[in-house]
Amino acid sequence: MSDYLVKDWMSAKPLTVSSGDTLPEAYWLMTKSNIRRLPVMDKGKLIGIVTLDDLKRMEPIKFSGLDMIQIGDMLCKLPVHRVMTKNPVTISSTVPLIDAARLMLENRISALPVVDGGELVGIITESDIFRAYVEREEM
Repeated sequence: MSDYLVKDWMSAKPLTVSSGDTLPEAYWLMTKSNIRRLPVMDKGKLIGIVTLDDLKRMEPIKFSGLDMIQIGDMLCKLPVHRVMTKNPVTISSTVPLIDAARLMLENRISALPVVDGGELVGIITESDIFRAYVEREEM
């Protein structure tokens, strides 16, 4: 797999959200697009990553004196920056795929934003690496 590069398996030009987008906006974008991770961009710079699991873990906190409708209303207004992982681990598109897999294992993460020259160019996920491994074994 050392001859496979990240750029050959990543998803180029990934969908993104901004840090001020709400949790429901991020959730519906992921659901509609059948993806589980979104890079978070502000002013053209990668500042974080939010996952479907991050959003699902966001449970109502006990707000004294508030009913369920009020709690739901508050959660719907929460911005992505409240649950995102800041300063995510990234990788370059020219790195061997095996190094991406190793980096994910070491950091216990399932995706890496791909950044070249300070610009987000893609995202590589564990599914992409599985796909490469299966293709290689079927050759």
